[in-house]
Amino acid sequence: MVITGGIILTLHDHSASYPSRKISWRGTTLLLVFGIIFIASTLRMPLTVVGPIVSFIRDDLGISNVLAGFLTTIPLLAFAIISPFAPVVARKLGLELTLFLSTILLALGIVLRSLGTTGLLVFGTVLIGVAISFGNVLIPGLLKLKFPYHVGLLMAFFTMSMNLTAGLGAGISYPIANSSLGWQGALAVALILVVLTILIWIPQLKLNKPEPATTAKKTGKPLWKSPVTWAVTGAMGLQSLLFYTTAAWIPEIYIAQGLAPDKAGWMFSIMQFSQVPMALAVPIIAGKMTSQRPLVLMFTSFYLVGFVGVVMEWTTLGILWMILLGLAGGASFALAMMFFTLRTRTAFEAADLSGFAQSLGYLFAAIGPILFGYLHDLIGGWNIAGWLFVVVAMTLFLCSMRASKDQYVH
Repeated sequence: MVITGGIILTLHDHSASYPSRKISWRGTTLLLVFGIIFIASTLRMPLTVVGPIVSFIRDDLGISNVLAGFLTTIPLLAFAIISPFAPVVARKLGLELTLFLSTILLALGIVLRSLGTTGLLVFGTVLIGVAISFGNVLIPGLLKLKFPYHVGLLMAFFTMSMNLTAGLGAGISYPIANSSLGWQGALAVALILVVLTILIWIPQLKLNKPEPATTAKKTGKPLWKSPVTWAVTGAMGLQSLLFYTTAAWIPEIYIAQGLAPDKAGWMFSIMQFSQVPMALAVPIIAGKMTSQRPLVLMFTSFYLVGFVGVVMEWTTLGILWMILLGLAGGASFALAMMFFTLRTRTAFEAADLSGFAQSLGYLFAAIGPILFGYLHDLIGGWNIAGWLFVVVAMTLFLCSMRASKDQYVH
């Protein structure tokens, strides 16, 4: 069962062929693993292509920095609104079909966003946010359900794929926008991976089993009453705020500091690629630790050094700052995702916690891009906004330390 908003919803466990302690890398299991990896590849690339080409979009459509920042914020608001309902939809339609349809919706959103008008840009971005919400919420529970003894390993594959393609998107969007394809072509590039994902996920539809209607029951203890829930939510929200704000504005910050636009885009891409080692290692390491606090201390120190280097405009060491921020971002994101399984007893509690934490966490994260864009327009520079990165990193440290304590939400 999945607990959503104080309601128990029964989910069918159709994973009998998967819960072995040893993964058989053949047949349906291998197809599922590849499907998960490809879904992960579509969950960030459609978003990271925007940051390096904000100036193209802004100048061509004549929009302000606030509205430009809102392009990054729209998906976060969609995550916040849709996340609590993702498990409910999956119960009614079936998990595999839900993920399949959400990927088709993602393709539609990318196409509409790339057609070159302000209205379609915004509407397509809304659809992209709605579609990605389902993968964000459902995959952690799916991993615990299908691979209960290998969550860390599969989560490592998931986060690695997500970060690799996010970095690729950030790196190639400016060159594409600067070519004959324009910014519209740059926004459309993620469609390639989305179409491949749709094709690879088709075999999973054979396993789709919608749930029969069940009677809702109230839980004895709502999820929101657990301090662990709020710590995990804070960790998820704050690391998301840092990611989406840097995705929106780090290239612009470096351009303001004198870096060429194409190099600024690749600086952010370096940060994204630097997330990969941590995205691969942290889930495996965290799953073997009683307390994950040493990991929190590590990524916080990387965040602080990296952000101070950027704010102080020590651009000669810019690559180092991006590597440190990438390592910190990869570790904090991977750990936040692992908290959904580490702080719950069952796959269904993991889905519940994932929906709750991502809903409120992304709502908070949505403040970041708009706030930083507003501060830039108000003050005329990035210095004050930049120091907010340091404040957010320290607050993330406090939430993550609490979430790392070895206890469950219930």
